[in-house]
Amino acid sequence: MPDHQFSPATGISAKAVAAGLLTALVGYASSVAVVIHGLTAVGASMEQVISGLVLVGFSMGLVAMGLSLHRRKPISIAWTTPGMALLAATGPVEGGFSAAVGAFVVTGLLIVVVGLWSPLGRWVGAIPKPLANAMLAGILLKLCLAPFLAVGQAPGVALLVLATWAVVGRVARLYAVPAAVAVALGAMVLEAPGGGALSGMVWPSVALIEPRFTWEAMVGIALPLFVVTMASQNIPGLAVLATYNYAPPTRPIFLATGAASAVTALAGAPTVNLAAITAALCASPDADPNPARRWQAAFVGGMGYVLFAALAGVTATMVTRSPPVLIEAVAGLALVGAFGGALMGAVQEEDKRTAALVTLLVTASGLSFGGIGSAFWGLLLGGAMHLLHHRPAVLRPAE
Repeated sequence: MPDHQFSPATGISAKAVAAGLLTALVGYASSVAVVIHGLTAVGASMEQVISGLVLVGFSMGLVAMGLSLHRRKPISIAWTTPGMALLAATGPVEGGFSAAVGAFVVTGLLIVVVGLWSPLGRWVGAIPKPLANAMLAGILLKLCLAPFLAVGQAPGVALLVLATWAVVGRVARLYAVPAAVAVALGAMVLEAPGGGALSGMVWPSVALIEPRFTWEAMVGIALPLFVVTMASQNIPGLAVLATYNYAPPTRPIFLATGAASAVTALAGAPTVNLAAITAALCASPDADPNPARRWQAAFVGGMGYVLFAALAGVTATMVTRSPPVLIEAVAGLALVGAFGGALMGAVQEEDKRTAALVTLLVTASGLSFGGIGSAFWGLLLGGAMHLLHHRPAVLRPAE
């Protein structure tokens, strides 16, 4: 049913409010460990992690509230979980966290350019989908192995977390990762009696960070982060909305998310984009039978993210003080679904499978050359393999 046939919205929908709160809870609890792990991997201090969480909460929330209210469509906004996994796989960069912040700023500006200049968006869309999916799968592979590697280092807690994820996922898949996160945090608190896990907790605050624009960070972080955000978040997010017959104009979405990302990056906040995984919670009939009232779910979800910003100090303190292997395990569980989808998208087309596998393997290898991370080299070498087997018509010899 096209948008113009939606019946007018009247009143506040209790179902939409409940769906919005669920969206914020699931979106935050399922992947906040990935965000914290990604920021610390590129050199963020505790204060900088908290600052980033505060600002990204406001960024996601306010942009979602503004777009959904203005357009009267369930436009959900999220942080780039695959992008944070990219940071975790990349590790420290020359220039420290300031260089990573510079890359965040450039990524936001590139998204703004997509909103202003459509050819850039078409170029990103022209990257063969198997290669984009393969790069994402290579980025996620190491993190998705972590839950099972953790069994060898902390068998008791790791097996409990895995069992919780498996059992809850059998009953209610949506709650599997939040339940595993709750068990992991509970185990950490029990191992630090007397509130030791939260002693010395840093309260939410914002710390401005002077960005550094280095070649290594631009090529190793900004470019792959932009591609991953567009290919794995924004494009699928638009597809989810289209599934439920919503077709919002992309220009204001890209301008708002790109500008918000570029500005909040100066306080360490990661990139924000259209929600992909949780978008269906707000756009489906479960949010409200009347499609014209589902925008309220995205609006309330945005309010939830703003409220979660106040918990940045508690969240960052607990996560960063828990055993690293445990946090990697929880983060890995949160990304298993995304890894499966990316892997399937990478190998489905037989004629592009070899190039996709080259992209995946090079990305997963952790190859670093000239200070540039493996995601770039994976996409470059996989692209070269793709061109070798799929030369443009103008390059083919005459028959």
